Amino acid sequence: MARPFKVLGVQQIAIGGLDKQRLRRLWVDMLGLEVTGNYVSERENVDEDICAIGSGPFKVEVDLMQPLDAEKKPAVHATPLNHVGLWIDDLPAAVAWLTAQGVRFAPGGIRPGAAGFDICFLHPKANEEFPIAGEGVLVELVQAPPAVVDAFSRLAAG
Repeated sequence: MARPFKVLGVQQIAIGGLDKQRLRRLWVDMLGLEVTGNYVSERENVDEDICAIGSGPFKVEVDLMQPLDAEKKPAVHATPLNHVGLWIDDLPAAVAWLTAQGVRFAPGGIRPGAAGFDICFLHPKANEEFPIAGEGVLVELVQAPPAVVDAFSRLAAG
């Protein structure tokens, strides 16, 4: 069973809380992460600060998220470690192959993400039709840009 894609590395971790200023105290003020952007989405019920660890193709995002409305879904704060994002070298191939293997995806399909890369999510819970899922963890698959694919290829060959 040949896998037509590679997981290259961690693209992001997303941390949720009711008050992102409290999250910023640790991640930005104490640990020194750089805030590189902000993303607000009514549909996704989120106000997030996009921070960074590292640089270049090995930069990892740390998203500090709070809900716009704590009573609405998705509840980005309900699981403090909201999701893990993985760089994928060929996202469409990954989605097609994983779906054929019985992996359950969250609604929404492949779409632009907060940082500008195409994304999709593996559902945290399996069902009868799709018996493979994140077992309680939301996993984001992120299309790696060519520079990231090349950097990881050079690292692997090194």
